[in-house]
Amino acid sequence: MTTSRFTNVWVLHALLSHWRRHPLQLLMLACGLIAATALWSGVQALNAQARSSYDQAAGRFNSLSQTQLISRDATDFSEAYYISLRRAGWKVTPLLEGSLQLPDGPALRIIGLEPLTLTFTTTQSPRGLPGNFDLKRFLTPPGQLLVSQATADQLKQLWQNPDIAELFKSAESSELPHLHVTSALNDKELIADIHLAQQLLALPGKVSRLLLTANPPGPLPDTLAPHLKLITAKDEADLARLTDSFHLNLTALSLLAFVVGLLIVYSSINLAFAQRRPLRQILHSCGVSQRQLLGWLLAELLLLGLLAALPGLISGYLIASLLLPDLAASLRGLYGAQVTDSLTLEPVWWWSGLAMTVGGVLLAAILPLIRLIKPSATQAQDKVKYFPYICSWLSLTGALLWLIALLLMLWGESLMSGFMLLTCLLFGSALLMPACLKRLLTLAESRSQGPVSQWLWADARLQLPGLSLALMALLLALSTSIGVGGMVEGFRKTFSGWLDQRLAAEIYLRADNPQQAQAMEGWLSERDDVEALLPSRRTEISLQGWPVELRGFKPHATYADHWPLLSSLPSPWQQVATQPAVLINEQLARNLNLSPGDSIQLPATEGDQIFIIAAIYSDYGNPKGQLMLSIERMLQHWPDAVAGSYALRAHPQNVEVLMQALTEQFNLDASNLFDQQAVKGFSTQLFERTFAATQALNLFILGVAAIALFSSLLTLSSMRLSQLAPVWACGISRRHLMLYELIKLLSLAMLTALLAIPLGLLLNLCLVKVINVRAFGWKLPWHLFPAQWLWLIGVTLIAAFLAALVPLLRLHFSSPSDLLRSFSHDN
Repeated sequence: MTTSRFTNVWVLHALLSHWRRHPLQLLMLACGLIAATALWSGVQALNAQARSSYDQAAGRFNSLSQTQLISRDATDFSEAYYISLRRAGWKVTPLLEGSLQLPDGPALRIIGLEPLTLTFTTTQSPRGLPGNFDLKRFLTPPGQLLVSQATADQLKQLWQNPDIAELFKSAESSELPHLHVTSALNDKELIADIHLAQQLLALPGKVSRLLLTANPPGPLPDTLAPHLKLITAKDEADLARLTDSFHLNLTALSLLAFVVGLLIVYSSINLAFAQRRPLRQILHSCGVSQRQLLGWLLAELLLLGLLAALPGLISGYLIASLLLPDLAASLRGLYGAQVTDSLTLEPVWWWSGLAMTVGGVLLAAILPLIRLIKPSATQAQDKVKYFPYICSWLSLTGALLWLIALLLMLWGESLMSGFMLLTCLLFGSALLMPACLKRLLTLAESRSQGPVSQWLWADARLQLPGLSLALMALLLALSTSIGVGGMVEGFRKTFSGWLDQRLAAEIYLRADNPQQAQAMEGWLSERDDVEALLPSRRTEISLQGWPVELRGFKPHATYADHWPLLSSLPSPWQQVATQPAVLINEQLARNLNLSPGDSIQLPATEGDQIFIIAAIYSDYGNPKGQLMLSIERMLQHWPDAVAGSYALRAHPQNVEVLMQALTEQFNLDASNLFDQQAVKGFSTQLFERTFAATQALNLFILGVAAIALFSSLLTLSSMRLSQLAPVWACGISRRHLMLYELIKLLSLAMLTALLAIPLGLLLNLCLVKVINVRAFGWKLPWHLFPAQWLWLIGVTLIAAFLAALVPLLRLHFSSPSDLLRSFSHDN
C-alpha cells in the first residue's frame, strides 16, 4: 500500500513538473481557460440578473402580466403624476425601486410601495406581502421593513453603527423601523412604505412606475401623455420576446468566445502531451500501466480546470458588473423592462461556471489524450500525413452544415431557427477553411518562381495542420466582428438618417392641457417666424388582438419631402389628404401581412371604418403597430383622440428666439419644448448604450482569438528548429529565415482575414434580413463598410506580428550548434 501510494505521488509529481519547466505553456492554458470561463459566465450572470429581475417583478407585483406606466425617458418621475391619475379615476399603485449601498455593508434593493392601493391587485392580501401583514405598523412611524431572515440579522448588526442607523430613521420618528421577517423576499431585498423608501434612496417625491390594478378608463390625460408611456399586457408579451432575443444574442456571442478560448486550451494541452511522449515511455518502463497514466492525466486536467475556474468566474463577475448598467439602461429605455443595477448571483451560477470550465478542459483534451496513449510516429509527421484526410472530412461536415443552413433559410420561421442558421454558417465555414487555405497555398506555390519562394509556400502548407485551429478561431472572431459590427454600424447609419428624415421640423412642442394647446395654436399662428404649425393627435385601437397606435397629422410638404416610405401607391400623401387612406408602419404590415393597396377595417367611435393602405413606412425601434391618417379624418371618426405634439417649422436662425419666447409665454420646461438636436442626442445616446455589451463582447472575442494564434505559434516553435535546420544548412541566414517565417505567418493571417470578409458579410446579411425581422418585425437596409474591413485586416496583421515575436526571437537567439543538433536529430 505504501509503495503504491509512493508510486502515485511520484507519477503525479512527474506530470506536474512539466508545467514547472514550461511556464509559458501553463500561462497560455490558464489564459484560455480564464478567458473562456470569464466571457461565458459573465454573460450568463447578466442574463440571470435580468431574468431574475423579470421573475421577481412578475411574481411579487404582477408587473410583467399587468399594464403599467413608466416614464418616457426611462427615469424616475414625480409622484404628482400618480396623484393626478388617481383623481382622474385611474386605479394605479406606485412603486419606487432602487439600490442603497450601505457604508461598509451590502447593497440593498429597496422596493417602496403604497399598500392601500396595492391591495386592489387581488381580493386577498397584496401580492409579495406576508399573510400576517400589519398595515397599521407598516404605515405609522417609525414604520416597518419587510426583509428576509438573513437581511434582518445583517441590519441589526449594521444598525449598531450610528451613521447607518440614522439613515433608516424616518423624519417623523427618532426610532428605528420594525423588522418583519418573511420568506417571500430574497436576501438583501427590502420592502418599505414608499415614503420611507424615498427617504432611504434620497429620491423625495419620486416613483419608478405605476401599476394599473384595473383597465384604464380612457386615454392618458393630455397633461401626462407627453411624460408617461403605457406598457400593456400585450406589450409585455412582446417584451418577453424581444428581451429573449436580446439575451439569446449575448449567449451566442459568449458561447463563441468560449469555443475560441477552448482552442487555446487545446493548443496548450496538445503541445504538453506531445512533449510528454518520452515521459510516457519512461513511466511505462517503470511499471505504470496505461490505465493508471490515463487516470492521473485526467486528474491533472481536473486540477488545472479547478484552479482556473475561480479566477475565470471572478473575471466573469467583473465583466458582468461592468456591463450591467448599460444592459439595464438599454432594456429599461427600449422596452420598459426593469433590471436592477446591482449584481446578485445564485449558487447555481458558480456551479455551472465550474462545470463549464472543467467540461471544457476535458473536451479540449480528448484528441491529445488519444494521441498520447496511442503509440505512433511523431505528432508532426502524423499531422502532415493525415491532414488531407482530415481536410476531406472537415470539408464534408462543413458542406453538410451549409446545406442545413440553406434549409433553415428557406423554411425556418422562428427566431431560434435564425440563430441555428448563423451557427451552421459560422462553423460550416470554419470547417471548410483549412481546405480553402490548402488550395490557395498550393496555387501560390505553383505560381512561384525560384526554389526559395516555392519552399516558402510549401513550408506554409506544412505548417497549416498545426495552425488550422488557431486560424479557424481567427476566422470566427473576424467574421463575427464584421457581421455584428456591420449590423451595428448599419443600424447607426440607418437610424441617424431615419432620425434626420423623421425629425424634419426644427422645434417640437407639447401642451399640458387642451386649453393651453388652443392658446398655443392661436399665439403661434400670429408669429411671422413660424413657417408651419403641424399638430398631431393619437389614440389606441386594437387590430386582431394586437394593440395599435393611431396617429393623426396635418398633411404638409414636410412629410412628403422627408418621411421615409418603404413602399407605396402613387401619390400616397395626396391620397391620405383627400381620401380615406392611411399609412402603416412596417411592423403592422408584417404582422398582419398587409401591402399598399389593401383595405383595412378600423374600429371607430361610430362603427368600423374602411381605409385604403396608401404606403408602408419604416419605424425603427418601435415594437408596436402604428397607423397614420389626416387629423381631420381622425377627429371625424375618433373625436376623443388625445392632442399629441406640435411640430414647428422655422428658419434655423429663428429657432433659439422662438423657443425662448415660447418658454416665457407659456412657462414651459424641457419636457414640453425641445429642439431637433436634443431629440437626436437623446436617441443616439440610448442607441450607444443599447449595443455597448455586444460591442464589448466583440472586442473580447478578437482578443481571445489573438491569444489562440499566439498559443499555436508557441506550440509550433518547439518543432520548427528541426524543420528550418536543413534550410539553414543550405546557406540561408537566420535573419532571412526570420523574415520568411514572418512573411508566411502574415500571409496566412491575411488569407484568413480575406476569407472572413465574405463570411462576415453573409453573417451581417442574415442578422439584418433574418434575425432582426424575426425578433423585431422590421428590416434594416444592408450597408457595406470597407473601412471597417481594412481596420480589421490591420488589426489581424498586428496581432499576427505580435504573436510571432516569441517564436522569431527563439529562432534569432538559437546558436548554430542548436540548429546543427536539430538537423542531426532530424536525420
